[in-house]
Amino acid sequence: MASVDEEQPGGAFAPLRERTFRNIWTASLFSNFGQLFLGVGAQWEMTRLSSSPSMVALVQSAMMLPLMLVTLPAGAIADMFDRRRIAITGLACSAVCAAVLAAVTFLGLTTPWLLLAFCVLIGAGVALFSPSWQASIPEQVSRAHLPAAVALGTISYNVARSFGPALGGLIVVVYGVRAVFGMTSLLYLPLLIAFFFWRRRHVPSRLPPERIDRAIVTGARYALHAPAVRTALLRVLGFGLSTATASALAPLIAKDLLGGNAATFGILLGAQGVGAVAGALFVSQIRAAISTEWAVRLFAVGTGAALVTIGFSHSLVLSCLAFLIVGACNILTIAMLNVTVQLSAPRWVTARALSLFSSAITAGIGIGAWGWGVVAAHHDVAFALVASGVAVGATAFLGLLLPIGKDPEADMDTVDIGHEPAANLPLTLRSGPVVVEVEYDVDPDLAREFHAVMTAMQRVRKRNGGFDWTISRDIENPALWTERYHCPTWGDYLRMRSRYTQGDYDIQAQADGFNRSRHGRRVRRRLERPFGSVRWQADSYDPRQETIGYITPGT
Repeated sequence: MASVDEEQPGGAFAPLRERTFRNIWTASLFSNFGQLFLGVGAQWEMTRLSSSPSMVALVQSAMMLPLMLVTLPAGAIADMFDRRRIAITGLACSAVCAAVLAAVTFLGLTTPWLLLAFCVLIGAGVALFSPSWQASIPEQVSRAHLPAAVALGTISYNVARSFGPALGGLIVVVYGVRAVFGMTSLLYLPLLIAFFFWRRRHVPSRLPPERIDRAIVTGARYALHAPAVRTALLRVLGFGLSTATASALAPLIAKDLLGGNAATFGILLGAQGVGAVAGALFVSQIRAAISTEWAVRLFAVGTGAALVTIGFSHSLVLSCLAFLIVGACNILTIAMLNVTVQLSAPRWVTARALSLFSSAITAGIGIGAWGWGVVAAHHDVAFALVASGVAVGATAFLGLLLPIGKDPEADMDTVDIGHEPAANLPLTLRSGPVVVEVEYDVDPDLAREFHAVMTAMQRVRKRNGGFDWTISRDIENPALWTERYHCPTWGDYLRMRSRYTQGDYDIQAQADGFNRSRHGRRVRRRLERPFGSVRWQADSYDPRQETIGYITPGT
């Protein structure tokens, strides 16, 4: 029987009662401060190295670029190998590169492009680490604590974001940029140590890992054919596109609408960070009170109203309150959709699903910031904010077209389906394509119900790796149905069989329930274009024989 902690959410800080998560989360606070210190130090160092505003702006781009390019491959790598080791590798890469940058700066050898290169390398290490960390959270906490654990991850970053830039700037003034880069390297070490001492039980696959390109495609196909994951990605993309104005236009809001200076800008960002921290504390309670769909709709309306208020406001106090609401609604929306992905994606593809989620957020905010900046340039800042507020409020109606369903009750761990296929041909993992046909004998009076179940089966086959799925019905014998799909190789087919969850198995059991055949469903597996399985001549060498011999022509 589950314990009380497993059955009840237990509040915002309940996951910290679990030792592994507590150690890693506490260490993540230091690494987040280090990452923000790096941004402050690199931008300040670039102002010394170059007088070009574009070069200063490129520092932020260099730190964000790996999140766009590395996150998705990193998710695939995290799913294929031990996530703990991948996380350690990413953190070690960032720590070493930050230490080298500190040494180069100490020796006075830094150049603008060298500084940008180190920013990219450090960011690449963080991008390699991030999917492994996020995908391993369900292994560190119980299912009931997962929403609060995800929220605590956002709190960790937002606490650092609220104080990190100011503290980093103070260190630059007192000790110089070299100290900031050195501290960045040191602040990665606690998290590296926490992952090193985590005794994660890694169960290696019986099959060799996929190629990285195939693994990325597999992850994308799963998200495409998994309604819950696909909906979460589209909703967070739309939310990011429409709500990017608050952060992107914050300097202009401080200067043009409030008549302030850099201090005003800092106050607005601080208010947004405080709102994010406060909002993240209530993720578990909100999920327990209302559905994710209605919560996301309410947060969209709240964000829209706050952005419109900022557009019309000329009061610092009112604008800070609105920024606080924007920060809370943004982080709550992202955290709740993140939990939806965590609970809906099986463990074999969790990291890839989360990397796609991170890419959707980054793309949405990045493209949205550019788009609303163009609107502000053609009209004014107030108009862009009001238009953005209306747009984000309108995303609440996306729930009518793309509703967020309830969290699945079934465990998303894979199950052993048994019935190992017999192969009498000399197959390798690269043999293929493989065509699979499954026959069902169904009562014609139950044809409509059976077809509905097979529609669900179609999604199962496609998201687990099947291609070109079809269902056909025999014209002469209407009771006979044939399901058909193919896999690129025999290895892909074996991997597909290892990906079924209990929910997938239950759908197969529903389909089998319609089958009247006493012998069960009949499965045929065929090698398409079987070159190499047929000898060119009757006297060709047969590797299946112990000695060189001959076989009868036509076999």
